[in-house]
Amino acid sequence: MGTKRGAEQKYDNLATAVAEHDGNLVRFHPRFLAFAREYNFYPRACHLAAGWEKGKVERGGVGYVRQNFWPLRQFTDLTDSNRQVRQWLQQVANPRLHRETRQRPLDRFRPDALRPLPALAPDYRDSVEALVYKDFRVHFDGNRYCAPPLLIGQLLIVKADAEWVTLYHQDREVARYSRSWRRGQTFGAERFEKELLAQRAAAQRSHAQQRLIALLAGACAAETVQAYLRGLADSGRSLARQITGLLDLFRYYRPEAIAAALPESARRPSLRCRLCGQPPASAAVAARSPATPPAQRPGTQSTGHRSAVTLGLRRLDSPLPKGIP
Repeated sequence: MGTKRGAEQKYDNLATAVAEHDGNLVRFHPRFLAFAREYNFYPRACHLAAGWEKGKVERGGVGYVRQNFWPLRQFTDLTDSNRQVRQWLQQVANPRLHRETRQRPLDRFRPDALRPLPALAPDYRDSVEALVYKDFRVHFDGNRYCAPPLLIGQLLIVKADAEWVTLYHQDREVARYSRSWRRGQTFGAERFEKELLAQRAAAQRSHAQQRLIALLAGACAAETVQAYLRGLADSGRSLARQITGLLDLFRYYRPEAIAAALPESARRPSLRCRLCGQPPASAAVAARSPATPPAQRPGTQSTGHRSAVTLGLRRLDSPLPKGIP
């Protein structure tokens, strides 16, 4: 395809080309004028209600298509309609013998009168700025298109043509959708909602792990806690649930007692508890005074808190005893 060099092209005041027409004064859309300059033709807008200025296009061209192509046809989408009209042109319209010229349109077409299109076609897609709302959706042409949740509150560039709607952030494509000519549709919600849920779960797990390391910072090294967390992850159980239960033990025991019990539990996987958020059996008494160690006999070593925590960790694979809330 191409355009005739320096040719004058007539337009019937279509809204995408003519912005305003008042008598002999015509104001074209700036983007349309840029398109005309790029393809080297002169646009001319026909006068209103002046059918004779259009030659035989209105009756011979538009009327022929309306009467011979459109009736009794069904289309699934715009791509399907374009495919059918190209097939109709090749098989019916262009090979026919024209009633007035007595020639086939296929024979009268002169490709040598056209110049080739630019190697790199300019970007003349519809382009607007759109805000990403809290539900990570942008509004365009009566529909809602979802963007990555990280871009909430940002302005995106939405570019659309007859087939695609593309979202850009700082010259980077972030999402692309098939163009829909319906209204009130939402696209991409399922995809980005799953990503948002995954990010929230990861953030919660990360926050819980950082809190656990901070609570044990003065009692043991961070590497020890991280090694214990890796052991919990390799156990096949829910890591988030186990960390939550482990944090719950701080309500009953000192950080030193929990830190002292971690190495033994890490060495023996069978000692890891289910950590379902309830205190171990011996914690019922310790819960009355979490910061006060149990009474000691003279000359004995204090191991009450450590043994109680170890007991709690041992209950990883055993149910809680009856009577424990």
